[in-house]
Amino acid sequence: MINTISQKIEWLGHDAFRIITSKIIYFDPYQIADGPPADLILITHDHYDHCSPDDVAKIQKSGTVIVTEEDSAKKLSGDIRIMSPGESISIDGMNIEAVPSYNTNKQFHPKNNNWLGFIIEIDGSRIYHAGDTDYIPEMEKFNVDIALLPVSGTYVMTAEEAVKAALSIEPALSIPMHYGTVAGSEEDALNFKKALEGKIEVRVLNKS
Repeated sequence: MINTISQKIEWLGHDAFRIITSKIIYFDPYQIADGPPADLILITHDHYDHCSPDDVAKIQKSGTVIVTEEDSAKKLSGDIRIMSPGESISIDGMNIEAVPSYNTNKQFHPKNNNWLGFIIEIDGSRIYHAGDTDYIPEMEKFNVDIALLPVSGTYVMTAEEAVKAALSIEPALSIPMHYGTVAGSEEDALNFKKALEGKIEVRVLNKS
């Protein structure tokens, strides 16, 4: 089951992902090429490289649902559902949990902003998109199969800190993100993978 859904996850660069199953789902579209119209767009917070109205417009259709927090919602239009950490929602049979996403040792993403990570259940698998976060204690309670984790440092956790996060979450598979665009490089992703060899499967995806 994990392998089946994991093959449908495309990394579009930075923190942007597309998942094509019976529904077409995007996370944080930024600097993306045109793609199939979205059934669901999940946006973690309102920084320009995560909440990009121009990129949303490339994939938004009349029936697209956007799930995000209140800061991002002010920049967007359409069918928008606002969530806060700890809340859950079901859309077209997809269960979505909003979870905390914040910095612990820097001030780019304050906890009191109530910005988001998401855990979404698709085809029986639980996928966690961490958003822009450090290694936070809430992660110990997450029950997920696939974890999409930032690794670049500067604005988010470093590769070394992301290793600690992955070991705390214990997913079957982790995919590194948040590198190669605004901060970090592929070396961060590869260091993350190397440190978890024999412990957690890591896939460093090529940009779609």
